[in-house]
Amino acid sequence: MTAATTITARNNRGTHTDGRSPEELRELVSHWGAELELAPAEDIVEWAVATFGERFCITSSMGDAVLADLASKVAPGIDVVFLDTGYHFAETIGTRDAVEATLPVNLLTITPVQSVPQQDAAYGKDLYRTDPDLCCQLRKVQPLADSLASYDAWATGLRRAETHNRVIAPVIGWDAKKGKVKVSPLARWSDEQVERYIADHGVLVNPLVYDGYPSIGCWPCTRRVAPGEDPRSGRWAGTSKTECGIHS
Repeated sequence: MTAATTITARNNRGTHTDGRSPEELRELVSHWGAELELAPAEDIVEWAVATFGERFCITSSMGDAVLADLASKVAPGIDVVFLDTGYHFAETIGTRDAVEATLPVNLLTITPVQSVPQQDAAYGKDLYRTDPDLCCQLRKVQPLADSLASYDAWATGLRRAETHNRVIAPVIGWDAKKGKVKVSPLARWSDEQVERYIADHGVLVNPLVYDGYPSIGCWPCTRRVAPGEDPRSGRWAGTSKTECGIHS
């Protein structure tokens, strides 16, 4: 894409407010998925902003601000959706606050319908121990799906290098469960590319990353990872669970 495309993308924020039908969205995925497979991450975000306008957002778990930083350079004021599960580390909330204070983004914090005490009362204390899948459904999957209702497309920081479950993650894909276009601008990035972008652009990183937590989720279900271990092995350690359900 050219510089002119970038200007067009920025000027188109606020258009496409009526949304597209699922058929139209799937047609976009069918055409542009292959077209953008090898495109730079910035071009992928430019395309999404130009195509969907205000019906496009990015999501961030605040492990780092790479995607938020990159997207804010393409489209200042872009919506960044953060899901506060009620179980986040203080460092994660601090990273969110720092992103909101330092980047030109519209940060939207969403929360589950029930507070943690309300969930405890309804399902028993510490649902994350007794039924982690249900806990993730109530505190992550459903709240995110509800928050995306007004968007046609959403972007994630998902990368193929993260886990074997993500090696086929498309750059532009169809999220059938949500009925949305799912954009993964960083899908092809290696760990080295992420580290280089962080260093080159002075990107905010959750301090837990440097304290043995390469993959950060809710504090009850995340532990430190020893050198040489799979970066995702600290999530739901001791169980067969590897994903919260948002990306599966």
